[in-house]
Amino acid sequence: MATKTLASWATSLEVSSLPSLVKQAAIRSLYNYIGCVIGGSNHTTVTKAHDALSPFFGKATSTLFGHKGGLKADAQHAALLNGIASHVHDYDDTMLATIIHPTGPVASALLAYAEYKGGVSGPELLCALTAGIEASSKVGLAVWPEHYDIGWHITSSTGGIGAAVAVGKLMHLSEEQMAHAIGIAAVQVVGLREMFGSDTKSFHPGRAAQSGLLAALLAEKGYTSSPQALEAKRGWANVVAGGGTPKLQKYLAELGEKWEIEANAFKPFPCGIVCHPVIDGCIQLYHEMEAKGIKTEAIAKVEARVHPLVIELTSKRTPKNGLEAKFSVFHGAAVGLLFGKAGPAQYADTVVQDETVIALRDKVNATAEKELAADETYLTVHCSDGNTFEKHVKHAVGSLEVPMSDAQLTEKFIDQVALVLGEDAESASEAAWAIGEAHDVAEALRAL
Repeated sequence: MATKTLASWATSLEVSSLPSLVKQAAIRSLYNYIGCVIGGSNHTTVTKAHDALSPFFGKATSTLFGHKGGLKADAQHAALLNGIASHVHDYDDTMLATIIHPTGPVASALLAYAEYKGGVSGPELLCALTAGIEASSKVGLAVWPEHYDIGWHITSSTGGIGAAVAVGKLMHLSEEQMAHAIGIAAVQVVGLREMFGSDTKSFHPGRAAQSGLLAALLAEKGYTSSPQALEAKRGWANVVAGGGTPKLQKYLAELGEKWEIEANAFKPFPCGIVCHPVIDGCIQLYHEMEAKGIKTEAIAKVEARVHPLVIELTSKRTPKNGLEAKFSVFHGAAVGLLFGKAGPAQYADTVVQDETVIALRDKVNATAEKELAADETYLTVHCSDGNTFEKHVKHAVGSLEVPMSDAQLTEKFIDQVALVLGEDAESASEAAWAIGEAHDVAEALRAL
């Protein structure tokens, strides 16, 4: 019944039934996504994919973001390339309960199709986006943590299902068609954690977006799948949970009652989210040390007590480039202490390879303590002159307890988008905030 439950809920969801807090969460999720996709649009990971695939582009209907509407591709390739760009800096949103980055796969498919279709209003888009994010989040919760522990990249392995639901919603698929779309997306499951630190990690959400779009398109034309694609013995949940106990009915029964999108969090730093408490604390220590006139050269040793996931996911001691550094808590601590910030510029290859950064990185040690929360850390900085600085971060900035404000999201947007669009970053920010009110989303995308 799980597949039918999800299909029935998604097809019956109406814009008018969305609570105001859900609408606001959808607006913030979409805004953050647009900043991330523009900010990542000129990354070499994206340009390599574009150069490899552009000879095969079809009719140019959908925007490739970061070019002020000047570069388009067919909807399938736009979904793929924008999905890659949205995740390449690891700056996207996060469902902290499962570490799913939900908006990238869903919005990349949705915007590519909305522009192809034309005449899609902002409220319609937000409703479909919400449906997709709820779908991927609920099925993700149902297979967490076994699914992730096996080695699946849960953002993309659930994202294709969310993308199919979102696009299917815009298509006004019937309940039966939506169920088939979910099944077609489910068989295209993608994403291995082994790929973290490589180009292929950001390929995952791009491919999920493309797969979800494909699933909805096929279902619209009568293409069939199993009506029990999610819950069957050999269906999606049991297969990807690898012998675990999926909880599909538990979470899908909450659709429309408990909105997962309200728990969507936004990253202040472009790296693995489990690093954020350490970075947050190191930035605070940077300002404390600066106020006392103590230079970073005086640091002899840095000790971090962290949640075990920090060691499991971000223990790259000697990252060679920016992609690898996103999974190095040692790099995050070093740039926080050296620069008092950790934005995209601090994850550039040149910074990762800088001798001063490497020297401080080598002084950082991290120890796992299972008693700590995932967004908590204890830091101690020992200086050669005998000074010691300590910091306890109970909840990192960007967590649900210390959420980023709209003003902070805007600052993040402009900071990364300015590196691509220059002085047009502020107008792009205004356009992105307003998409939810657009008469025709396609028109609004021209500034991006």
